[in-house]
Amino acid sequence: MADGVDDGLPEVPPDIPSSRLPGFHRLGVDARWRELARRGDVSPEELQVLRALGSPSFDIVNQMIENAVGVFALPLGLGLNFTVNGRDHLVPMAVEEPSVVAAVSYAAKVVRHAGGFTAEADASMMIAQVQLTGYGSPELARECLLAHREQLLALANSFHPALQRRGGGAREVQVRILPAPEGPQGEPLFIVHLLVDTQEAMGANLLNTMAEGVAPLIEQLTGGRVYVRILSNLADQRLARASCRIPVGALADFDLPGEAIAEGILQASRFAEADPYRAATHNKGVMNGIDAVAIATGQDWRAIEAGAHAYACRTGRYGPLSRWTLEHGFLVGRIELPLALGMVGGPIKVHPGAQLGLKLLRVTTVRELATVFASVGLAQNFAAVRALGSVGIQKGHMALHARCVAVTAGARGLDVEKVARLLVERGSVKVETAREILASCQEAPAP
Repeated sequence: MADGVDDGLPEVPPDIPSSRLPGFHRLGVDARWRELARRGDVSPEELQVLRALGSPSFDIVNQMIENAVGVFALPLGLGLNFTVNGRDHLVPMAVEEPSVVAAVSYAAKVVRHAGGFTAEADASMMIAQVQLTGYGSPELARECLLAHREQLLALANSFHPALQRRGGGAREVQVRILPAPEGPQGEPLFIVHLLVDTQEAMGANLLNTMAEGVAPLIEQLTGGRVYVRILSNLADQRLARASCRIPVGALADFDLPGEAIAEGILQASRFAEADPYRAATHNKGVMNGIDAVAIATGQDWRAIEAGAHAYACRTGRYGPLSRWTLEHGFLVGRIELPLALGMVGGPIKVHPGAQLGLKLLRVTTVRELATVFASVGLAQNFAAVRALGSVGIQKGHMALHARCVAVTAGARGLDVEKVARLLVERGSVKVETAREILASCQEAPAP
């Protein structure tokens, strides 16, 4: 929060447990659950939810989608060490890709020691779009609709009076006239935007209801015909931003000085800014973290992905969502992207795992939730460019991938770590090699 400016975020409670859990990854799963219960992150009932997340009640999943036949589970882990605006967060992450959780936890630890992430999020302003055709003069149609702005807003809000009572609702009417695309229809595209404050909701359903609800009045006022009526997933009125400042000396690793690591990160950032081919992979790394948290908290991760990549093209050329600079002896990272998130509605009320994910995060508003998401994206990106600019992405990734290969080869229990370690040492992380190692381990006599 800037001096004297209310950023809408809650005061930090004094009793929030630390997100530092040293050695957590070395504990067995039962010991991890006991630690979460000891800290007060989960109740005995919620521990049962964690145990059952791979197979929630079929009645639940049958309510969520059509033609349900079962549950496809993803690993659920915890991103550790996060401090955002002085507040600690355990970050639930549902993801299948090796190294994502370990990488983001390490990155957050580095940033934590440098003071943590600073982040902010805009109010929950979303856009509903209504496409109008056969309107005659575009300028006259525009003037007519804007002259009836209050009538349109009142009608839109009549469909969700509870939202307006909570301080949200339709706020503004905008008209966009776009050049006609190539084809036989030469009429310019006439698009009406409703700007709606969705408060704690992502807002897709209420936006669609409003867009459909005002369509008859738009037709009546203009004499035109409405076709498409739906929200936009380019939520550029609902941005979240995060930043961090890391002393260059604190970056030293891989037997390299901090200055060398910083230079590698700067070069990776420059590459992403100059080349959309690299920017796409740069942003994929950002979304590795954001998508994982989105899935674990019941968010519409497809909408988040669509909005992020559309925003990356806002200048007419695809670019990176995050950038890194060197400023007065500090490596400074910044990220900005649209984040249409929700704390109410959708699968959040239905899926017990989503409810537990939000509880683990210990956020109290959707804007605070967005600050954590943005920080996770920046941390995930830092971990990637730090490796890319120094020893390469495979060094850390292969160590974790080796575990999956060991399991595929048949290793179980303590043999998994033993086989994975030997795979990395041999520099051949392949199933065939893992089977050979496993066979030799099983043939060796017990000491």
